Amino acid sequence: MTANFVLRNARIVLPTEIILGSVKVEGGRVVDVSSGYSTHGEDLDGDFLMPGLIEIHTDNLERHLMPRPQVRWPALAALLGHDAEVAAAGITTVFDALGIGDSDAEGLRASGVQDLLDALAQARQEGLLRADHRLHIRCELPAPNTVELFEPFAHLAEVNLLSLMDHTPGQRQWSEIAHARTYFTGKKGWSVEKFERHVAEAPAAQERFARPHRTHFLQWAHAHRVPVASHDDTTPEHVAQALADGITIAEFPTTLSAARAARAGAMLIVMGGPNVVRGGSHSGNVAAGELARHDLLDALSSDYVPGSLLLGALRLGETAGWSIPKAINTVSRNPAQALQLNDRGAIEIGLRADLIRVRLTAQTPPPKPIQNATQKPSQNVSPMAAPSPSQQPAVRAVWRAGARVC
Repeated sequence: MTANFVLRNARIVLPTEIILGSVKVEGGRVVDVSSGYSTHGEDLDGDFLMPGLIEIHTDNLERHLMPRPQVRWPALAALLGHDAEVAAAGITTVFDALGIGDSDAEGLRASGVQDLLDALAQARQEGLLRADHRLHIRCELPAPNTVELFEPFAHLAEVNLLSLMDHTPGQRQWSEIAHARTYFTGKKGWSVEKFERHVAEAPAAQERFARPHRTHFLQWAHAHRVPVASHDDTTPEHVAQALADGITIAEFPTTLSAARAARAGAMLIVMGGPNVVRGGSHSGNVAAGELARHDLLDALSSDYVPGSLLLGALRLGETAGWSIPKAINTVSRNPAQALQLNDRGAIEIGLRADLIRVRLTAQTPPPKPIQNATQKPSQNVSPMAAPSPSQQPAVRAVWRAGARVC
């Protein structure tokens, strides 16, 4: 249930600045943003008030669905566990990334997910979800079963993003076979023999299926006006192909040259929060921090760690010298604009009251409140550099459309 309320004495993170002030919410929307001291409302004691985070690519639901290789968890339990985790991380809008298509019959992405779709419908109907859940379908183009596995999603209004992937070893994300071997034998639990067999067979599957499947999904996306993302572009030629196909989002470019080509094509460049936090890619590709330093980063994704979305954004101050407002735009305003979520993404009058209260450990003391309400306050709190590695953002409260969900 939404409520009318005021949050005061907060460091309010706006798209271009931070102010000390208050936010008034009515009917699930922001109706006023004021600077200065107030005696009315809930005192946030100088904590940051940020827009709710928008996550456009997380594998976290898949992790809950299959927490160990070949261990399938009950769908509703997996969904609710995932939902609780992302909400606690400050994510109020989440694009659940579901991969479809896999040559490995034992893999999650080779099986149908009708049980999950049923669980999503039930959870929505019963009001069980804290975050606003959308679907991001990741289409593995060389897999023989990708088109078939997409059928249950083809008529769902919740499918708001497609990405086109090709994880053939020896290219894109897996240009280095050694990194691919570590991933497949480690996370997926494959034997070395199974991995080597996959390496030998994958080029033939790519040759047979990748091009027709790409055409199929592009036609579907354009007909349904669903944005499409490329995935792991490595060369300017990869980016040129994406642009020729009308693709507007570049997910995880693996090289500086690919990111530069994406910027020249006005694509939204998305990188992983874990990449920022770790200081580099687990696949040995370009570091997100390097792209940020070249101003070639527009949005972050938590990828496989929900808590990395906020932490990664704030670390951009340390790694690239970004202000907090610019960094928070990568997990709020920028993805909202790219995916035409025009009712959210910033703390602005008229937008949804998707808000998170955040405190940084070992942060500097909050500005002292102005004791005299008639005294004119300083209008701005200068945008501060993101925290040092010793500082951790703690999400203390979350509101979605004005309703307290955490």
